[in-house]
Amino acid sequence: MELIKKTIYMNRLKGKTVTQITLDDDRNVPDTKADIDYIIQEQGDVKLDDCRVMGDRAGLRGKLAFHILYQTPVQGAVDSLNGEIIFDELVNINGLEELDQVQVQWDIEDLSADVVNSRKVSVKAVVTFTIFVQQIYDEQTSVDAEGELNLDRMKKSVEAAQIAMQKRDTYRVKEEAELPASKPNIREVLWSSVQPRAVETRPMDGAISLRGELLVFCMYSGEEEHIPVQWLERSVPFSGTIDLPDCTEEMIPAIEVKLLNQDLTASPDYDGENRVLSLDAVLELDIRLYEEETIEILGDVYAPGKNLEPEFGKAYFESLMTKNMSKCRLSDKMELSGNEKILQVCHCDGSVKIDQVQVQENGLSVEGALCVTVLYISADDRKPLQSVKGAVPFQYVVEVKGITSDCIYRIKPGLEQLAAVMLGGDEIEIKAAVMFDVLVLKRIEEQVIRSVAETPLDMEELERLPGIVGYIVQPGDSMWGIAKKFRTTQESVKKVNGLDSDLLKPGQRLLVLKEVEEML
Repeated sequence: MELIKKTIYMNRLKGKTVTQITLDDDRNVPDTKADIDYIIQEQGDVKLDDCRVMGDRAGLRGKLAFHILYQTPVQGAVDSLNGEIIFDELVNINGLEELDQVQVQWDIEDLSADVVNSRKVSVKAVVTFTIFVQQIYDEQTSVDAEGELNLDRMKKSVEAAQIAMQKRDTYRVKEEAELPASKPNIREVLWSSVQPRAVETRPMDGAISLRGELLVFCMYSGEEEHIPVQWLERSVPFSGTIDLPDCTEEMIPAIEVKLLNQDLTASPDYDGENRVLSLDAVLELDIRLYEEETIEILGDVYAPGKNLEPEFGKAYFESLMTKNMSKCRLSDKMELSGNEKILQVCHCDGSVKIDQVQVQENGLSVEGALCVTVLYISADDRKPLQSVKGAVPFQYVVEVKGITSDCIYRIKPGLEQLAAVMLGGDEIEIKAAVMFDVLVLKRIEEQVIRSVAETPLDMEELERLPGIVGYIVQPGDSMWGIAKKFRTTQESVKKVNGLDSDLLKPGQRLLVLKEVEEML
């Protein structure tokens, strides 16, 4: 007798390691740049160039790219400074193996730039890396058996979500925008910010559909020195597809999209004047697609003419519990310290940080904060351009009916909307819509047949079994159990009793024939 097996591919999370590194560096102001009076705003981004497995350690190599916007000693004049801090770290991870997949997420916990003197700044950052170790493994389970006369099988249906595709890809957004007629020509782009908003992905036949928008903010100096610093904010919608030949519309997506690179430059228009802003942004997609399938697994097997002794084992499957988008609306107020007054809000940046996720009855409790930075025009003539940082805490429950602590969940936060509104001279209201892309998989444990040993029939025991039996169905009885007990088949029991279903009721009378006698 031969067991027919099916292989199901799944991704198992082996472990998670969190490490924190501190980066610091002093940076001189280039000769082409003006002196520093005070720092208005700083921002940073981590560029991970390489993540390699080295025995039981993971090597992280990359750089922290920082950008500093500062006020010069000349009133109303603004300049900027860019730089990079290189890092190369080894992180110990218990149980790490060469073929494991390592996924790294990072978060800049703190970034500060302090003026050492008018020609030097000190940059410090604390970066937290969360390293997920995953193992692609295949679960082989018996789905049928063949080769025996009158072989009878008991099967069970399992809803299994297996990994159909896993890869990384990129999508490029290139756009040009001409300045409004009321704006002066561009001499130099001083500061820029590009933030993805309301990004949606969807599997299609042969491709992944991608759409959303990039919120672009640009601050620049005009061609004439007497012109004050200018700024412009635009929303750049995008939509397109990424070719994936094996992708189908029915697949379940778990796709993370992040901004990998951005470049905002000034270019000349048809008249040769610098009045066009050219955006070149690259989005990276970490694509994982699941395929849900109903699998009939072999739960038990026997043959009336032979003794079959199955060896059972435990198999683990993942079944889709939920895949949805959930929205949380936030609103809070920020007050400026001291006697500072706001004349105008220029721009608002934000990022969502999740601190804790807990499983509760019928849901996931998500706690975290929306971290915001507001750039504004101040009433203080000595410091006309300033920024303020703040955090809007949130606690939100994502509804997931039937979720338990052993379920596997992935939550990807994102911003759909963010706005900063002046309420008064020293108060700002923050309004935002935070999206949670949630995928929950239920872990299923099933008993499956690993192998079957064949042994001769016990003839004495067989002879003691009557050739024909009148049987009254007892509570808990099944068609399978009765047929196996009396050395016959389910089809034989149904045929003899004129039944067209396996369903039985307690007290029901059956006539059972010992079919094995026909084989001896």
